[in-house]
Amino acid sequence: MSTVGIVAERPGEARVSSSPSSVKKLVSLGYDVVVERGAGVRAAFTDEAFAAAGARIVGRDEAWAADIVLKVAPPVEDEIALLADGATLIAILSPGLRPDLLAALSQRGITALALDAVPRISRAQSMDVLSSMANISGYRAVVEAAHEFGRFFTGQVTAAGKVPPAKVLVAGAGVAGLAAIGAASSMGAIVRATDPRPEVADQVRSIGGEYLAVEVAGDEKSMQSADGYAKQTSDAYDRRAAEIYSEQAREVDIVITTALIPGRPAPKLLTAEDVASMRPGSVIVDMAAAQGGNVAGSVAGERVVTDGGVIILGYTDLPSRLPTQSSQLYGNNLVSLLTLLTPHKDGRLTLDFDDVVQRSVTVVRDGRTTWPPPPVQVSAAPAAAAPAAGPSTVAAPAPKEPWLTPTRKAVLTAVGLAALFLLTAFSPDPIPRHFTVLVLATVIGFYVIGNVHHALHTPLMSVTNAISGIIVVGAIVQITTPDLTVQVLAAVAVLVASINIFGGFAVTRRMLAMFSRSDGGGPGGSGGPGGPKSSAAGRGGARR
Repeated sequence: MSTVGIVAERPGEARVSSSPSSVKKLVSLGYDVVVERGAGVRAAFTDEAFAAAGARIVGRDEAWAADIVLKVAPPVEDEIALLADGATLIAILSPGLRPDLLAALSQRGITALALDAVPRISRAQSMDVLSSMANISGYRAVVEAAHEFGRFFTGQVTAAGKVPPAKVLVAGAGVAGLAAIGAASSMGAIVRATDPRPEVADQVRSIGGEYLAVEVAGDEKSMQSADGYAKQTSDAYDRRAAEIYSEQAREVDIVITTALIPGRPAPKLLTAEDVASMRPGSVIVDMAAAQGGNVAGSVAGERVVTDGGVIILGYTDLPSRLPTQSSQLYGNNLVSLLTLLTPHKDGRLTLDFDDVVQRSVTVVRDGRTTWPPPPVQVSAAPAAAAPAAGPSTVAAPAPKEPWLTPTRKAVLTAVGLAALFLLTAFSPDPIPRHFTVLVLATVIGFYVIGNVHHALHTPLMSVTNAISGIIVVGAIVQITTPDLTVQVLAAVAVLVASINIFGGFAVTRRMLAMFSRSDGGGPGGSGGPGGPKSSAAGRGGARR
């Protein structure tokens, strides 16, 4: 059985690598879990809560001497010295930007796993710490912007006058960008977004944003993502994007930038002239400040106010500003990884380099640097058709003609009208009148229901349940009629309408359950509706 150590982070980092609920899961995997005393205080997790979950509370040296050390931020020199020989360290290591850290870890002869190197493939989503932290960062960026903005996000018309809605521009529609778009849109702002990957346009629109396409002739395919991350853009794209950013800077109130390209400095999106053109009191949140920044004048970790009164926030600790939530999600990511690394649940960590996930996250193995890993291709865009190798003598099959051609449609319509005419002309009264009402109701109902927005289908179901209830009552009245045919039709009507009623209520109940917490504390559970998982819908994004 291996020992897992959860250590306290350095000052300035409020997160902790595991929550009490995560500790329970680690214990169930067979590990002996020790927690450094006071490690979770800044995230509102007490030592008593960790102990109740099955962990032992120990001092700093003993926690760092564990076989497996779990951490959030990269370790510094004196922390690396505390690691035991042959230990395994799991943390956010930024291996592409910290070769010095990899060298220091290699010299100690340990094994290091970088949670921020998880490949973006479907089965690794639960381990993707970048997505879970970016989701929180995007939300918190909007909160910080709203605090600095000092005005309504939503528009209002009051007796005292009209208040226009805030206009927000989000640069980059990755996980953080989508979270920011959703948060700002839900607060009532007019939200616009840009991104070099055209495949994210539908995601932006689905959460209330407007996608600003940077249209460059012949450049569409080169902007498609091959690995789920944004990539270096072309010069033509950069020129057109710069024009759009300049136009938007003069118009919007808030700009949130999230653009990052793995292995490269953050691209500059807003120039000093763009910032100067913004109105006094406008706010910019540069989420890429730690990697050089997307905005001229932003300073990592600082709040800057320009001479023109524009506020630039370069905070690099956005996830740490929501420490409890961040620690819960980070702990869940770690549990998912350790579940993969402990296939027999016997408390023994096993590395399998034939597994693409384990190979990708391992940056140092037994003192040998293994970064970078082989590339993993995951396309978020539809694959292009392979070009023909040369002339072919096999003719392409002709497209299959649809069965309902215009001619057949006209013939069927004529036959239907003739049948309706004959039925109306020769049926005894009151059948023609009833049948006419039935046909008109069917036609009108088809067009009315067919044009109802999808978001209104659940309220519409309640209306149809009421109509079905009327049908049941009418059929019950008719079921006592001496005529056998009427009795059979009435019984069928009761059966079918009852199925519709019960089915409608069952579906409505299931949909309402999606917005209810199991503890009754409110909608959406701990992460809100769509919480961490919905963000994964936006997984095809930049690192941010």
